[in-house]
Amino acid sequence: MARFRNILRNRNFSLLWLAQIISQFGDRLDQMALIALVYRYAPGSTTQMAKIMAFTIAPVFLIGPLAGVYVDRWDRRRTMVVCDILRGILILLIPFWLMRLPSLWPVYIVVFVVFSIARFYVPAKMSIIPDLVKADDLLLANSLVNTTGMVAAMLGFGLGGILVGMVGAQGGFTIDGASFLISGIMIFFLSTKVIRQAKKERLIEVGRDIADVIRKSALQEMREAVLFLRKDPRISSCFGVLFLLWAALGAVYVVSIVFVQEVFASVTKDLGLLVVALGLGLFVGSLGYGRLGRKDHGLRTIFACILGAGVVLSGFVLTVIHLPNLLLAMGLVFVLGLVVSPVMVISNTMVHQLTDNSMRGKVFSSLEVVVHLAFLTSMMVTAPLADRLGSVKILLGVSLFLVLIGIGGLAKVYGQDRRA
Repeated sequence: MARFRNILRNRNFSLLWLAQIISQFGDRLDQMALIALVYRYAPGSTTQMAKIMAFTIAPVFLIGPLAGVYVDRWDRRRTMVVCDILRGILILLIPFWLMRLPSLWPVYIVVFVVFSIARFYVPAKMSIIPDLVKADDLLLANSLVNTTGMVAAMLGFGLGGILVGMVGAQGGFTIDGASFLISGIMIFFLSTKVIRQAKKERLIEVGRDIADVIRKSALQEMREAVLFLRKDPRISSCFGVLFLLWAALGAVYVVSIVFVQEVFASVTKDLGLLVVALGLGLFVGSLGYGRLGRKDHGLRTIFACILGAGVVLSGFVLTVIHLPNLLLAMGLVFVLGLVVSPVMVISNTMVHQLTDNSMRGKVFSSLEVVVHLAFLTSMMVTAPLADRLGSVKILLGVSLFLVLIGIGGLAKVYGQDRRA
């Protein structure tokens, strides 16, 4: 604890730390306000919910590959300040102007721009940390930023759901816009050890950079990674499992939001508390497996967790339908987080162990694209189906899908063990 107190006495780091907590809280509050806004225009519509969520994910593919090039070239403190101020102003347009319009499309556009700006903010935030702390404190600083960021995100969902439930979507967007402006002001008062001046690049040089990034775009990285993955079936299995898991997550994401709204007759408050319980389960499960898990049971544990996730998800749906008790639902969601959490821990560890150092960046970059593609595609497919079939059938269908994957995977692993 003494080391934590010492690093927090660093004025520059403390400003960044507090600013990112406020920013993370604002991001999650923004999502709760968006959920409430969609409910206002189209209550119970999973399709409308999926549309607006798609606009928050699309920048990962379209803007992410370009953002990194310019973040390293620009002054990072200035980049973060501009990003926060722009996001704050754009978010404030929603309650003071766009919510008065009859269509959601202007909101979709603003949401896309806001999340595109975030693609510049995140790498700038992570890149500026070495400029603010001593080399010996770098690991501790990253740990503090990541841990408190996760806590702020969970509080953002929980408190954000309660706040939006009290003040409505309009008040939620107003608080969110103010949080970005406060974060930008705090970042403005940073004084970095290394001031990176933006270079005045000629148009032809900018064009070459963009062309190079396009050549190394997500699709190209995926193609190169696939060639590498063919060399080792174990890492291919990791990618395949994560694709299926994130496809299942995308299928239940907006459907579960509408399901919770219908069962508990609450737009955001109960949803936020359930997300906090899920986040706590993921957090505790990750820490617990990191300390107690066995390295030699990788794929076996992954498939067992997927099987367990299917069982717990179906139990959650059936239990909540017949007994809509919030505390019971939070307990079941917490267990779901515990069961799912080892999957990502094991998968990331296996990728680290099985991938050459020269390929790790490309493989992890491709992994990001793969999981987001699976999430987005399945979300856009299942959302209109849920409007026709109902959210319960979709959720139970995904539960069965997870159970079958788990059983099939375990059977395959045990079969390979017997042959070995």
